[in-house]
Amino acid sequence: MTTTRCKLKPLTACLLAALGSASWQANAQTTAAEPAAVIVTGSRIPRASLEGPSAVTVISGEDITRQGYKNVFDALSNQVQNSGFVQGADFGNTFTPSANALSLRGLGPNHTLVLLNGRRLADFPIAYEGTVNFTNLANIPSSIVERIEILNGGASAIYGSDAIAGVINVVLKKKSDGFDVNLKAGSTERGGGGDKRVQFSGGSSGERLNTVFSLELSKRDPLWSKQRDFMASKAGTPSTVLARKDVKTGNYLSLGNACAALGDLFDGSTITYTVKKGSYCASPQVGPTHWTVQTENVSKNAFGSATYALAGATTLFADVLVGRNGSENNTRGPSWAANATGVSYFANQHTGAYEAWNKFIAPEEYGGVSRFNRSWEDTAVATTLGLKGRLPGTQWDYEAAYNASFYQSKNQVPRALANIDSFFLGPKLGVDAAGVPIYAPDPARLARRLTPAEFDSIIGASHSDDESWTNTLSFTANGELLQLPAGAVKLATVAEAGRQGYTNTPDAGINAGLFNTAARSDPNGGTRTRYALGVEASIPLLKQLSSTVAGRYDRYSFAGRNEGKFTYNGGLEIRPARDVLVRGNYATSFRAPDMNYIYKSRGTGYYSSTTDYYRCQLAGQKIEDCDYANVSPGADYVQLGSKDLSSEKGKSWGVGVVWSPSASFDASADYWNVKIDDLVTNLSAGKLLRDEAACRLGGADISSPSCVDTINRIKRYPLTALNKPGEIQEITVNPINAAHQSTSGFDLTARYALRGTRYGDFVLRGSYAKTLTKRYKQFEGDEVQDELHALDNTDWPDKLNASLAWTIRDWTSTVSVNRYGKLPNGAQDGYLTPTALVNLSTVYRLNKRTTLSLIVNNVFDKIKHDSTGGWPNYPVGSYSPAGRAGWVELNYHFGS
Repeated sequence: MTTTRCKLKPLTACLLAALGSASWQANAQTTAAEPAAVIVTGSRIPRASLEGPSAVTVISGEDITRQGYKNVFDALSNQVQNSGFVQGADFGNTFTPSANALSLRGLGPNHTLVLLNGRRLADFPIAYEGTVNFTNLANIPSSIVERIEILNGGASAIYGSDAIAGVINVVLKKKSDGFDVNLKAGSTERGGGGDKRVQFSGGSSGERLNTVFSLELSKRDPLWSKQRDFMASKAGTPSTVLARKDVKTGNYLSLGNACAALGDLFDGSTITYTVKKGSYCASPQVGPTHWTVQTENVSKNAFGSATYALAGATTLFADVLVGRNGSENNTRGPSWAANATGVSYFANQHTGAYEAWNKFIAPEEYGGVSRFNRSWEDTAVATTLGLKGRLPGTQWDYEAAYNASFYQSKNQVPRALANIDSFFLGPKLGVDAAGVPIYAPDPARLARRLTPAEFDSIIGASHSDDESWTNTLSFTANGELLQLPAGAVKLATVAEAGRQGYTNTPDAGINAGLFNTAARSDPNGGTRTRYALGVEASIPLLKQLSSTVAGRYDRYSFAGRNEGKFTYNGGLEIRPARDVLVRGNYATSFRAPDMNYIYKSRGTGYYSSTTDYYRCQLAGQKIEDCDYANVSPGADYVQLGSKDLSSEKGKSWGVGVVWSPSASFDASADYWNVKIDDLVTNLSAGKLLRDEAACRLGGADISSPSCVDTINRIKRYPLTALNKPGEIQEITVNPINAAHQSTSGFDLTARYALRGTRYGDFVLRGSYAKTLTKRYKQFEGDEVQDELHALDNTDWPDKLNASLAWTIRDWTSTVSVNRYGKLPNGAQDGYLTPTALVNLSTVYRLNKRTTLSLIVNNVFDKIKHDSTGGWPNYPVGSYSPAGRAGWVELNYHFGS
């Protein structure tokens, strides 16, 4: 898929790593000329080929358009190595809906190192799931991308911390002659989720000065759940719109004709809902009305770079990337529960009873659902300044550089103000002997619809400011050390010094009592410094055998302590025949604990929805019909940091073979294995609740270390409580060093090209990845868990990508198929069948300067449905509910 051309003796043709490890220039031919050496991800030694002891996948800039990818993240997320489930822009109530994350090999977004031109970027300032740090990929203009390289396996001996599952390096163009204008627009066939984009890029090349730039403006429309018929209304028990309840008896108290008077709310779906203990006002459209399954986004990105040749072989270089992103989503509407910061009920002076009052404010009352959107304004900057050339009096090349990266995210969240209880209940009259507040409310106040002005008087917004940054000073050098009979020993060295940090600053009004919440939200943040020295050698042992070895020492200082790690790796490349390459590698790696794990102050919040598996099983109810399943809003949680966490230690190894009998065909097969000891992790709430049910009900040994830990993390209201008896009060998810996690699998790739026929040229490519094992042990005394075959596994067990490109005269058409393996269903009692999605793109060259493209994604309009887990009736985060989507793209080149 890359258009880079090279020669790797003694193979008959150049082997380029793409779609797993093999890719070819459209007209690649064996040539006697030696190609220029390039720096390949996973090595600091220039070499003539992207093939090496570890498999490298390459996606060219042209592939992003030809395969119908919307941006850099879309191209990466569709690769077969990206098998892990992540919460993204379509997930709903997450910490990071304005960012995009990847999870190579299902090891989580924090175990993949993401680089831009080989350099680190600042983490997204808000932790993924409130726990782990990761790199956002939303700010790179696709028009300036030369290629994207994905290295499989550990590479800490080259790059330091984080490179456990692999390395992603986005390489941007260094030269450009002329200018390109790119216009792209499209939408989904069913409505919502449309995209518009304009790009202007170009540059100039001179005798001394080379410049490249790219400007990009894009807009993505939101996709609301109400825009898809299968989740426009929630089946089963409708959500409460208005309710008044006697807490001691559990009986609902009469609301008079309130439900009929409010029947036009939520698009006329509000009804009187009757149960055994009375009736209340409800609607099946409360949840669907207030949920965007794709965020709205406006993105403005710019990149510029320049190189200037000084005297001799010295070059000065500089580049800067600036991104500005505005995002909005909606995950729940404005609701009120009396005394929500206390026991969620009050003493009614008129009736002498403890009562619970609830109201969900409808969009018709406050001027439209988007008024309750959450919003983010994100700004990202990355810049590099450096000098490179030849060390005087030697044949060694060097590079000295300083790079800095900064990320800021400003968040606005609608919140009920502290006066909301008095608005509905009147003045507080004191407390009774049990400490419960006393009110003398007018029931008509509860039932009366609000005006927008009244809504504004009880609803405000909190504002948070989150920032992260990193800077690194580095020096690298490479050259030939000595000559052996089989060739030159090449060496590369690196020295780095860096510092990074982050701050999370919530709205001070939260702790000052401005809002109707009892949960505190305290600032947190921290810094750490890093120093590193590394060396790498390429050693030709025999004509058909070469090796690479590398070692690196990193020292981190944080939280009043120092921690140093030495990592190493080694690889072998064997060429038993002209057209066969056999390779193998072994690497150690590590990851310093995420700063969020180290420095996080006590944080609280709530999950968008929670399923209480313990109470469902006690009641003998299936998940899809359970009264305690997918309850929204979900349980509260508590998160804490720990300064005593140890670094993770990783080991990875792999073996593979590449076969290239001709310039028209190549194939590769690689086995990979990754293990992590002392894994730093916050347990997921869903997993904790499933484990709690198993521990309490005999499905697991309640005395085991994991069961003891799980039960202590879940705090419930007493069974004797007047309100919420037996319900979850809060879940504690502070981090631990787990015993270990490991995964293994294999990748297959193949490419066949048929050129020069009367019907045009054809190129068929395919890549397949399958996970063979994925195991986890939380504590040393626990049994090893088979995560791959567990019914709570959300990662893809296998993925297949295949494409056929056909070029005839001025037309190039590509059809691609992405097949996703089976996943457990929402009820976790069976599996969803594998699904294949088909994309189609056609590019027509109007003239030498202009091309017109038509792109159709999900040609057959497949949407994966799953009602076993209840609303929203599709596997959120695993499949998209968008359906068929189409775009038209126009590119015009001028100036050269």
